[in-house]
Amino acid sequence: MATIKDLSLRCGVSVSTVSKALNGYQDISEATRERILKAANDAGYFPDANARALKMKKTYNIGVLFSTMSKHGLRNEYFAHILASFKEKAAKRGYDITFIEHNIGNRKMTYLDHCRYRNFDGVFIACAEFGEAEVLELVNSDYPVVTIDHAFNEAISVLSDNADGMRQLTQYIIDQGHKKIAYIHGTKSSVTHNRLVGFHNVLKENGISIPDEYFVEGIYRSAESSEELALKLLKLPNPPTCILASDDYAALGVMNTARRLGIKIPEDISVAGYDGISVAQALEPKLTTVKQDTDKIGTEAAKQLINLIESPMTTSLDNIYLKVQLVKGASVKNLNENR
Repeated sequence: MATIKDLSLRCGVSVSTVSKALNGYQDISEATRERILKAANDAGYFPDANARALKMKKTYNIGVLFSTMSKHGLRNEYFAHILASFKEKAAKRGYDITFIEHNIGNRKMTYLDHCRYRNFDGVFIACAEFGEAEVLELVNSDYPVVTIDHAFNEAISVLSDNADGMRQLTQYIIDQGHKKIAYIHGTKSSVTHNRLVGFHNVLKENGISIPDEYFVEGIYRSAESSEELALKLLKLPNPPTCILASDDYAALGVMNTARRLGIKIPEDISVAGYDGISVAQALEPKLTTVKQDTDKIGTEAAKQLINLIESPMTTSLDNIYLKVQLVKGASVKNLNENR
């Protein structure tokens, strides 16, 4: 089996540089780290995990909290991409990930108890009821925490620029001639709030006001919930010409309801979503949506969490906003062409 000294000779660097690369230190270049890690992998080098943990006073294990009411769970494309890129980035820095559970064997415990039992170095909250007492307990603990889709003062939050994404999407719909726009938004959260702010600001800037019944609260990534809400919107005495869903899964629910009623998309009703999942682009018509960079979200979350673990005094607890991209599909009709 190769040794650290063998790797240093193979890569033409010092033993200490190899050690830094293998242990995730920040004071070497990413290119050097990648070269050493590749050489270690090619040589079949595996450090002794127990010795490493004792020496570094870390377990090199990150807890991942993924709690969702959705039946899709980890098969949800949005979260699957985020978690895959998070795991890949963490692995490159020498960290394993373990999902946080409520039970160890027959013993029931809180999220925080599980983190202490496993002795995690840090925690990534990928999906959870962010206002739940156990989640707040975890965020307010001594553990380094990074979240997505929700901002806490006590953690680093990696967020898509939801306000700007909604601004782009709403302005595009208005530019297509729509003034009767309904919005099935998600449950209360910072993401929902920022999207609503972007939506309302664009309406105001364009001198458009819409009735209260056009605003309905749904459940994120639930086609079933949006199917029921879309039915109510489409049966209003003055129905909208466009329904904006909280996300692409919710938009699929709107489309399902429209098709059951014999309503054509986009000829009779326009539909837009949010997230940019690939399945939405395989539909006919292709869905107009806002694409979030899920791979970047996961990679950035891992990078920030490991920085917080390894260099807590030089890593700020900031909100990090990532750019989004408007995807102009074929599900929003251009009403201007009929004038």
